[in-house]
Amino acid sequence: MTFDLQKIVRPKIFNLEPYRCARDDFTEGILLDANENPHGPRLVGHQDTNLHRYPDPHQLEFKRQMATYRNNSSSFKDLSLPPLTEDNLCLGVGSDESIDAVIRACCVPGKEKILTLPPTYSMYSVCANINDVEVLECPLIYEDNSFQPDSQKVISILSSDPLIKLVFLTSPGNPTGAKIDSNIIIKILESWDGGFVVVDEAYIDFCGGSTAPLVTKYPNLITLQTLSKSFGLAGIRLGMTFATADFAAILNAMKAPYNISSITSEFATKALTKENITLMEKTSREINKEKVRLLKELTALPLIDKHHVGGLDANFIMVRIHGGDNDMAKEVYYKLATQSGVVVRFRGNEIGCKGCLRITVGTVEENTTLISEFKKCLSSYNP
Repeated sequence: MTFDLQKIVRPKIFNLEPYRCARDDFTEGILLDANENPHGPRLVGHQDTNLHRYPDPHQLEFKRQMATYRNNSSSFKDLSLPPLTEDNLCLGVGSDESIDAVIRACCVPGKEKILTLPPTYSMYSVCANINDVEVLECPLIYEDNSFQPDSQKVISILSSDPLIKLVFLTSPGNPTGAKIDSNIIIKILESWDGGFVVVDEAYIDFCGGSTAPLVTKYPNLITLQTLSKSFGLAGIRLGMTFATADFAAILNAMKAPYNISSITSEFATKALTKENITLMEKTSREINKEKVRLLKELTALPLIDKHHVGGLDANFIMVRIHGGDNDMAKEVYYKLATQSGVVVRFRGNEIGCKGCLRITVGTVEENTTLISEFKKCLSSYNP
């Protein structure tokens, strides 16, 4: 199998010259190169900010720290992989910008396609539609509640249609909460060289086993991550794309020159100090502990199926109402929000998720309130 990046990336993007500015070469001195306001912002109470300067266009410090963290926490050390470096990363405004960039880089509008595995994150299809890229589907195996890909079907679809350039795998899945077996991912990687296998790992730190280190071995792998979930920094909107140095360079040439703000950069870099990584991992363990309590309490209630739906690898659970009663599930969803002030997510319209509610694991107090309000809500129905 031979993966040829030049055959996957659109020609004009493959040959794209990145935007360059003087700040790429010089960052200190009397800076009169970028038409910035030298007086800075006039904000009462915020006199000593540096926000009148454009942010670092490369974010190398953060990239190095993140590469080091993924190298140190790798589950694939037995493979003796070349280590990740800053050259393997491109940063975006959340994972959504990363998804859009990968589609724009690889798929010719009105001609080429992506493959998704529903139930899955809807932004793959949204970004594809915006870019006039056709979306094909190969549903996850849901009959046994595993929500794993049917690798043979996936490989068959990919191999039979040369217009497919990307396959999106969400691991852990959303809304399934199930981490995809890494052996399945590797099997697909080793069986197809017609495009990229994109593994979206927004929730990976709640279960471990990131595929990011594998991008130095498999040139057809892209791994997407975010600081929104386990790091608790949804508000700064930082997404990460891990890829080969060659493809990461293409993505970095495509992105807007200063897409990561100074404030985002500041918080992101602080999040990767040794102390803060320790805190993140501790918080993730606490969430996982609460996840078990929440599941036990909810599945003990009448009208909730006794087994959760999907996996327990993310920071949420999914439960099924009354054997898959979508009407009742919708009613419970609205009653919880309007009468109890507790907002969850109805997912019953997705394949394999009929009658299901997806529930984020909150604080101990929030989870206790949820359990209590769920009991009140269900008491109005006759089992």
